[in-house]
Order: sequence, then structure tokens, then C-alpha cells
Amino acid sequence: MTIELEIGGMTCAACASRVERKLNKVNGVRATVNYATERASVQTSTVDVETLVKVITNAGYTASAVRTDPVKALWRRLIVAVVLMVPLGDLSLAMTFLPQLRFPGWQWICLALAAPVVFWSALPFHKAALKNALHGGTTMDTLVSLGVLVSFGWSVFTVFANPDGGSYLEVAAGVTTFLLAGRYFEARAKRTAGAAMRALSLLGAKDVTVVQDGVEKLVPIGSLRVGDVFVVRPGEKVATDGVVESGNSDVDTSMISGESVPMATAEGVAVIGGTIALTGRLVVRATRIGSDTQLAQMTRLVEEAQSDKAKVQRLADRVASVFVPVVLALSVLTAAAWSISGGSTVDAVTAALSVLIIACPCALGLATPTALLVATGRGAQLGILLRGPHALEAVRNVDTVLLDKTGTVTTGRMEVSRVVGDVLRTAAALESASEHAVARAIVAAAQDFPEVTEFRALLGLGAIGVVEGKTVLAGRLAAFTERGWEVPTELQQDSTDTVVLVGWDGAAKGMITLRDQPKPSAAQAVRSLKQRGLNPVLVTGDNESTARAIAHEVGIAEVHAGMRPEEKAELVRRLQSQGRSVAFVGDGINDAPALATADLGMAIGTGTDVALAAADVILVRDDLTVVGDAISLSHKTLRTIRGNLAWAFGYNVAALPVAAFGLLNPLVAGAAMALSSVFVVSNSLRLRKFASTRT
Repeated sequence: MTIELEIGGMTCAACASRVERKLNKVNGVRATVNYATERASVQTSTVDVETLVKVITNAGYTASAVRTDPVKALWRRLIVAVVLMVPLGDLSLAMTFLPQLRFPGWQWICLALAAPVVFWSALPFHKAALKNALHGGTTMDTLVSLGVLVSFGWSVFTVFANPDGGSYLEVAAGVTTFLLAGRYFEARAKRTAGAAMRALSLLGAKDVTVVQDGVEKLVPIGSLRVGDVFVVRPGEKVATDGVVESGNSDVDTSMISGESVPMATAEGVAVIGGTIALTGRLVVRATRIGSDTQLAQMTRLVEEAQSDKAKVQRLADRVASVFVPVVLALSVLTAAAWSISGGSTVDAVTAALSVLIIACPCALGLATPTALLVATGRGAQLGILLRGPHALEAVRNVDTVLLDKTGTVTTGRMEVSRVVGDVLRTAAALESASEHAVARAIVAAAQDFPEVTEFRALLGLGAIGVVEGKTVLAGRLAAFTERGWEVPTELQQDSTDTVVLVGWDGAAKGMITLRDQPKPSAAQAVRSLKQRGLNPVLVTGDNESTARAIAHEVGIAEVHAGMRPEEKAELVRRLQSQGRSVAFVGDGINDAPALATADLGMAIGTGTDVALAAADVILVRDDLTVVGDAISLSHKTLRTIRGNLAWAFGYNVAALPVAAFGLLNPLVAGAAMALSSVFVVSNSLRLRKFASTRT
């Protein structure tokens, strides 16, 4: 069985690895821990939940079945830190550089302002540092906690030992505030990582009407078993995968197939759980339930793909295992060297503190969130929403863009494309009694029409009824041949569009063709992608002829048609195995697995919640030309983040020996660290000037 646990207290990818190792040491357990979603997935048949929770707790973390939201807690701590840091910084700097303004007790006011920031706002850093220390590990939290506590402790000492001297309280508060801001934005991004799975879970039916001994009974979906017979009424969701035993209906399968036209369903036809019956009543025998259904398999595809992407660790986490111990060792060696060389205790502590402060990764913590924040704001103005750092990392090598057809390249709505003969008014009258998508399109195309009587739907074939005293038939060619009605040769031509023949008096009088039209921006968007050196590919669950017609119209050469959701995801993996970096653009539920599997998932903002949750980038406007802008903005944002990280690491490494030799006192080190942060923020703000490159 599979047990899902929510893990609390993980602050970096190293924490997730530690929890995973602890769980996998337990006999009969195979576990994977996802840092991005803070979730552990455990495969076991011998170990209970309580034992697993105890293992995780003993490792210094928390585990539970109920997810707690860390974002609100971080927000409260950040607000307190900002409110107290601003007056503290102003007061401390004024008293330090303008001693003539000092007044009795100013140090105590600074101390009172700093204490809540150091001991409450910074508490997550202290807890993480202590937890890692107890388990023999170090992370960036270790440096942050030590820097904050040592700065505060030394400031308290100077307040008592030398009241007229300076303090480093603003350094302690500043480090805490900046790092909390970065942690807050990170937590917000992580909270959305599991949204796709939650959205998919909401698609399934919650109750089902089963037939037992000829009696219909409403029961919870969990009580349904394979072989049970259940009823689906018009407008209801199909409870689970099954085969129709009786009845007929048009079923909306767009969530699975991407087809804009509902599927005609009758006895013997397989139906999929989560799809919606639009017209008649169905009696279905369940063939698959629970985790075996196609909807559940889609959920697993999304979750597995997101888990794979979460393994890409941030640069800061990768170097922490080396950088932090080196800094700690250098700080201790600095203090020892000063003491051995005859320096005073004050000199030794000052130099060691300078090493800790100058190495505090404040700029490092700001490098990604500030650039992402600015890019997100600018992107929103252009109709682009970046989901998180993983989207930026993924976009750098993208060379192939898979475009879903229905609702992405096309409008997703059937429209009349051509009318042969004077049949539109009569056809609209007949179809006005139908709820079929094709019927609605015909009715919408007509200006006015008479009434219909004796209307009867012909499952999968069309409809028949009486309009203005004559029997009118509208539908497929088979509907006419079955009744022996004459169909002129010119009305039997092949077409890539949906064809509806219309006739009366025993013969077809004309035809109406319908199609899902390309969006006005589609052709321009394809040209834009090609200009950027990208290869656009059309992917759809629709038939081959229709797909190729649309592809030709918008300028796409490569087409993959008739694909189910899992086949779309498999196509992505196949292209990736060929060395191609793949972006997928979609809007439907059926696109979610491919969106999550692709190196870069891009969802149209008018799409389903599931597609939006599975995507890395959301295109707010229903305009395909934004795809090119999104890729360009991602490239520029990634370059900015890399520049920020290079500066932050390079700055710290270069400044460490300067601090160790006593050439920087803690105040100057704190100011230098702040300047490093200012540089990172200023560099990120340049993203506000990003301009659309659409042609």
C-alpha cells in the first residue's frame, strides 16, 4: 500500500534527502520524499503510519496526514521583522554616524526593537540550525542563525561593556528580515506544487446511484465495486470507468480526449469516470474503480512528473554542504589566529564576527525571489505568470514546443464554416431542440428559424423532426443511407470538417460544414516561435485529417493526432529521450500529464484548473503570441538570477579573507553585506524594462 505523509521542518533539499534515507532504512519500506511539495510517498505492506511518523520525528522533523500552511506563519514573522527593523535601522545608523544626536538609553531602545526580531521572527532559522546540528549536518540556516545570534550577543555585550560604542543589532535584524522575505516567497511557490493533484481529485464523482435488485440507491463513491451497475443521468458525472449496458447519451469527453465534439454513447461503449453525460440516461457496469481508473492514472502521471522536477536542487542548497562548514571553520580559525598572535579578545571576536556576517547569505537568499518577483510583475503586465524557479531553469534549453489543438491553437468552439444549399434556416429549426455542440453551432449561425415538432435524436447519427409540415433529417451520411434517402454525389465529398447533411422529402438538399476555428493569434504565434529557432508541433486527441488541416492553416509541419492524455505525456518523454528539451502548451484537463511531464509546461489562462495547476507558466491572456514572450522573459530572468548568484557567491568568497585579516569591522561588514543585497535587488529590478518581442 501507499502512505502519503506531510513533512514539516524541511528547509532545503538536503533535509528531504535525510528524511528519505531514514525512511528507507526501515525494513519493508520504500520511500521518496518531495521537497517541493513537502510530501513523503511510502510504499509498504508491513509498517504502519505511527511507526513512520516516529521515524521522521526522531530525525528532527514533523509528519502528519494534515497539511499545515507555513505561508501565514512566515508572513506574520516577516511583518513583525519589517515593522521593527525600519526604526531600528534608522535609529542605530543615526546614533552610530551622528554621535552628537545620541540621547540616554538609545541603546536599550535598539535592544528592545531587535530582540523580538532575533528571537521570534528568526525562530525558524534557529530551529532548523539546531535540528541539523543535532543530526550532524549544516545548512544555510546554520550561518544565518549563528550570524544573527552572535551579532545580537556581541551587541548586548557592548551595551553593558561600552555603552557609547556601536552595536550590530541592525545587522541581526536586517539579515533576519531579508532571509524571511526570501523564505516567504519560496513557501508560497511550494504551496501551489500540489494544486494539480488536488484539482484532479475534485473531478471525480462523490456519490453514485447504484442499481441493486432493481432498486436505485445513492451511495458514496467509495462503496462502488467492480461489476456494480450504476445510473448516470443527464448532467451527471460518470462515477467510474465502465461499459454502457443500456441507454444512450452524448458524453463530454474533452477532459480525456481533448475532442471538442461530444462522443455518442450507447450499449457496449466504454465510458470514463469523470466525463459528463449531456443528454440521455445511461446504465453502466463498473470495470475499474479507485486507483485503477483513467482519472486516477492521470493524477499519478502529474504527481510523478512534478516529483521528478523537484529533484533539481537550487544552487544555494548544492553548495551549502561545503560553503557553511568552511565559513564556520574560518570564523573559528580567525578567532584562534588573532588570540595566538597576541590580539585582544575584542579583536578576535570582532574579526570572527565579521567573517560570519560577511558570509551571511543575505544576497544569496534574495537572488532568486527578487528576480522572480520582478519578472512575475512584468510578466503579468504582458499576460504571463511564472510559477517558480523551476520554470526558469527548464526554459533555458527548450527547442521544441508542443501545442495542444483544441482550446489552445483553436477556439475550442464549433462554428459553421460553409453552407451548401438553402438549408441553414431549416437545419437550425430542427437542431434548436438538441443540446449537442454541433446543433448549438448551427442554431447560433442562423438569424431566425421556425419551430420544430416531433423531434427525435438519432444516437450518433443526427436528428429528425417536422419543420413547417415536412419531415426534416439532419446528420451523417449513414443517417440518410439507412433510411434510403437520396444523397447527391456532390454532397458526399470528403471533408476535414464536421459535415451535417440536411434534407427533406426523401433526399438531401444541402449540407453544413463545421469546424473548430484556429485562434486569430495562432499563425502569428507559430511564426514567432520559428523566428526564435523553436520547432512547433501540433498534438491533439482529434482525428488525423482535421488536425493536419488546422496545422497547415497555422504553419505547423509536425502533427501527432488521436492521442490520449497518457500518450501525450509519453510523446513528451520520447522526445526528451531523443535529446530534445520540450515545452508543452495546453488548456485542458487532458493536457495535465503532458504539462507536468514537459521540461516547461505552459497553460492558457482560460483553461481548466487542473491544467493551470500542472503548468510552470500560465499565459493569462487567451493569446498564443504570448508564448514567445514567456520564453524570452524566462531566458532573461534566468540570466538575471545567475548573475545575482554569481555576484553573491563571488562577493562572499572574496570578502572572507578581508574580514579574517581584521580589515573589516562588523559594522562595515554589515554595511557591505547590505550593499551586496542592494546590488542584487537593483539587478533584479532591471527586469521591469523587459519589452515584448512580438512581431
